[in-house]
Amino acid sequence: MLNHPTNTSVPPDTFAPPLSDFPSPLTTPNAQQARAWNGYEGEHWAGHQERWDAVNGGFNEPLLDAAAIGRDERVLDIGCGAGATTRLAARRAAGGHALGVDLSAPMLARARAGAAREGLANVAFEQADAQVHAFPPDGFDVAVSRFGVMFFADPVAAFGNIGRALRPGGRLAFVCGAEAGDSEWFRALAALRPYLPMDDFGASGDGYSPGMFSFADPGRVRAVLSAAGFAEVAVAPAVAYGVWGRDAADAAAFLLGSGPGRHLLARASAGDRARARAALTEALRRHEDGGALRMRATAWLVTAVRPAAAAH
Repeated sequence: MLNHPTNTSVPPDTFAPPLSDFPSPLTTPNAQQARAWNGYEGEHWAGHQERWDAVNGGFNEPLLDAAAIGRDERVLDIGCGAGATTRLAARRAAGGHALGVDLSAPMLARARAGAAREGLANVAFEQADAQVHAFPPDGFDVAVSRFGVMFFADPVAAFGNIGRALRPGGRLAFVCGAEAGDSEWFRALAALRPYLPMDDFGASGDGYSPGMFSFADPGRVRAVLSAAGFAEVAVAPAVAYGVWGRDAADAAAFLLGSGPGRHLLARASAGDRARARAALTEALRRHEDGGALRMRATAWLVTAVRPAAAAH
């Protein structure tokens, strides 16, 4: 998924405290991601939490159903962001516990506020880099993630660390970006090409650099998880429609206000920025439907198991 939103109607008491109030994550192996998610990227996601949940929420039920969370289980949510999936997991594990971890202090502040507002006592959130964090060995029954696992500098090391946090026989389930061109929101961005420098947008040339589509190749997903010690790896297609805005103009503003959109606009002239906005708005009109703009997104739904005989 693209990273960021555009509605600013957020209650002032739910904004994150200053970043200086949080331990710095910038010494992690994922320092570039930490800077982004504790800067504009994280602030934008936190400020538009409800908007992004409307975009990505169609994947929640397939993800959690695949995880098969039991009432008394312990759940780890990787890259939990503002905590929507963590809170849903906590409701399924009503007699257990759910922990959400993320690099982003702004989004974790929103996650904690949401859990408090919903009165959930069996959920917690921690600022951590899942690639290296010292999770309790065998501390969880299942790990889940909604678009939070594509950004590791070393995915084999990261999934190895997550695997050690699972009990033997523990389960992993996540959704990740599939082929970029299969999603309607990505195809709509082609309208920007005459006006914005799009060559470096989206998947990297080899598909192996951290990013939205770094796991677009299901063969790579299987190879990474197998190398990290997981077994019974399964990769299945998943499709969901997300609401990107009220209409084409609103959705165009949302996309161009995201981190990648903002980056592209900053590299263009004022005239090209205006033309790009108009072109994207026109390209999105076909997706308007009854007072909302809906677009289809494709993903891989991945499941795996930590072998019962796994060693630490």
